[in-house]
Amino acid sequence: MGRRSTTARRRAAPSTRDVILDAAERRFAERGFAGVSVREIAADAGLKNQASLYHHFRDKRALYEAALSRGLEPIITMVAQSRSAHPSDEPGGFVEQLVEYLVAHPHLPRLIQRAGLGDRRALPTAVGKVLRPLYSEGLRVLADSSDSGWEAADLLHLGAGLYLLIFGYFASADLIEAVTGRDPYSPAAIARQRRFLRLALNRLLGPEPARRPTDKS
Repeated sequence: MGRRSTTARRRAAPSTRDVILDAAERRFAERGFAGVSVREIAADAGLKNQASLYHHFRDKRALYEAALSRGLEPIITMVAQSRSAHPSDEPGGFVEQLVEYLVAHPHLPRLIQRAGLGDRRALPTAVGKVLRPLYSEGLRVLADSSDSGWEAADLLHLGAGLYLLIFGYFASADLIEAVTGRDPYSPAAIARQRRFLRLALNRLLGPEPARRPTDKS
């Protein structure tokens, strides 16, 4: 029994690469690309020196891109899979899975936020390359919501609004806690956020309500 438990723990142990990426995601989310050194990330990851980090990543930019890509790839998959949902399914049906993922990766929303602010100036081509697949897949999903009444010219603005609704809560968790004095990651708060997102997405992406005839009397 003890031997099997030891084997299971070994299998579950993260690779050195993932440990480095965890440290990079946290540090880059806190201070952005320019504010973090490879030496700090190597120390956080428990490496003997920063040279050990270069066995896994060519340079700081490659590390940043890998951290951002690793976090985004599962989200892009979730968004893409939502396109194959049954027509009768609620538009916000994938929210449960996405919220669970963001709760498990609390630094990712702020990393994405940083990417669109100062990091974009430092790495314009890298940020665009990594974030563009999520943008493109999201627009395809919104374009499929043809019965929601949105025009093609609205989709960019609709996508930006949905991004803020979903990711903004988690990116602003510290601010929410400072203002309200409540833990935004408590089970009750996360349950309320799930409910809010389901309602919001159903109203934004659900069938356009029938318009009442104009009363001319």
